Amino acid sequence: QVQLVESGGGLVQAGGSLRLSCAASGRTFSNYAMGWFRQAPGKEREFVSAISRSGGSTTYADSVKGRFTISRDNAENLVYLQMNSLKPEDTAVYYCAARYGLIRYNRNEYDSWGQGTQVTVSS
Repeated sequence: QVQLVESGGGLVQAGGSLRLSCAASGRTFSNYAMGWFRQAPGKEREFVSAISRSGGSTTYADSVKGRFTISRDNAENLVYLQMNSLKPEDTAVYYCAARYGLIRYNRNEYDSWGQGTQVTVSS
């Protein structure tokens, strides 16, 4: 497993942007597919985006496609989520997750999780 720490959350007006970062510990970061999930109060944790080990493949939930962009820098052990055109319904705690191997959508397929960073989008 790898330890993950998210940062970059905050309060933003609808239509604004935030960039989330996830810093990973360990020396095998490039062996992990990385994902972003989010969880709003009273709701289940849901898939947002994922990126393959080398960064060559990315995928997005329909709700964020065209607005969010995932990327990674394996040399720095970092994964990012650029969030543009934010909507109030994007309000949630955002979690970075790691999976040893290929991209998966199900949160149960991931091995390591960060503590989350709060994103709040006001109307």
